[in-house]
Amino acid sequence: MLRWLIGGGREPQGLAEKSSVQTIGEEQIQNPYTELLVLKGHQDIVRFLVQIDDCRFASAGDDGIIFLWNAQTGEKLFELHGHTHKITAIAPFSSSDVSEEKNLFIITASADRTVIVWDCTSGRQVQKVSCFHSTVKCLTVLQRLDVWLSGGSDLCVWNRKLDLLCKTSHLTDAGISALVELPKNCVAVAVGKELIIFRLCPSSNGSEGWNVLEVKRLVDHEDNILSLVSVNDLTFVTGSHVGELIVWDALDWTKQASECNFWDSSVHPDAQPEIKLSQSPNETSVQHLTSDGECVFAAVGKGIYVYNLQMKRVIACQRTAHDSSVLHIEKLPNRQLISCSEDGSVRIWELREKQQLPAEPVPTGFFNMWGFGRANKQANQTAKKMQENTPMYFLELVGDLIGHSSAVQMFLYFGELGLATCSADHLIILWKDGERESSLRSLTLFQKLAQNGDLQLKL
Repeated sequence: MLRWLIGGGREPQGLAEKSSVQTIGEEQIQNPYTELLVLKGHQDIVRFLVQIDDCRFASAGDDGIIFLWNAQTGEKLFELHGHTHKITAIAPFSSSDVSEEKNLFIITASADRTVIVWDCTSGRQVQKVSCFHSTVKCLTVLQRLDVWLSGGSDLCVWNRKLDLLCKTSHLTDAGISALVELPKNCVAVAVGKELIIFRLCPSSNGSEGWNVLEVKRLVDHEDNILSLVSVNDLTFVTGSHVGELIVWDALDWTKQASECNFWDSSVHPDAQPEIKLSQSPNETSVQHLTSDGECVFAAVGKGIYVYNLQMKRVIACQRTAHDSSVLHIEKLPNRQLISCSEDGSVRIWELREKQQLPAEPVPTGFFNMWGFGRANKQANQTAKKMQENTPMYFLELVGDLIGHSSAVQMFLYFGELGLATCSADHLIILWKDGERESSLRSLTLFQKLAQNGDLQLKL
């Protein structure tokens, strides 16, 4: 039974029509999140959550306001005003000056073409920059170099005092949609369908200045790149609007594996009919990527896919994980995944090994279950032989969190403190482990009774 602690329950409205997506009953034995706290304050869509430390996080969205919250209690710590339009990017960073006490900050960018640095301890506005010619769409902090990057129509490099160190020439009116840090002081920047590699170099004249140099352009994607994720120092992965997924070498920027037009029946004539997705690019759009170093987890259309980097194939998928597009996906420390969707739901999945029958055919589909690309017959036979000797997995639905009435944009996982979700319904929900919270309340009650001398043992 789900218990509401703050706010009131509401039935999801305006959601997509029910499809063949899995459902789960009220008895969700493996779902610990049986209590929730509803956090109110935002007046518009809440798009971003960012973790500050083990028990604090910030939220931001289309109302231009940033809130700082306590993940344990749900207490609102600060309400930060400074932007006049919606927030477009947010990132945390910490002071690296050894002479100072370590301070935690967040950087926010807005459609008002400003960027602000906030002190998370005091809620004070530290710095504000208003020199941008376009909206900053992404922010990345490079802790090792003690600089941070902003991506809009230009790529700008800043120090933590918000001094502009260097910038690129005007890249495009569409602007930078995503960027990720690479080894050797490099970054990969998504600009439309192109992936541009830049290298940051200190000035050779001994000054504190920097240079940002374009070193390579990768034009392998056929449509706009939506997702970028760094796997480790050797690998990063990109996904596009039409479902292309490419695995890259992070050192020499060559393709390690790729799949294009994987829903096209002319490429995979043996594909199952339900996998031939030709109705809408949104059905194949790679909305979000994440990785645990061993696998890449992809939110593709309404489905979620687990791609093993060593095997170079999908080892598990759920093609209709939600009724609408999956917006965010994360792997938990255990064998579980969490996904959230435009349909207003948050779902917990467990990755389990499948008991295969020797004669059972393995389906083809997204990212080609036999491997990436158009393999020749010999390679295909090798892959099939490997397939027989390696385990297959499946994703089982073990938890369904219903609390939001509109699209759930993203979430943060806080371990034993629970899960935070944000939504287009203007709300943030903290999902709690009901048994743990009940035990904590009982312990607190006994401690208070003991302190007041009201706790007496009756023989």
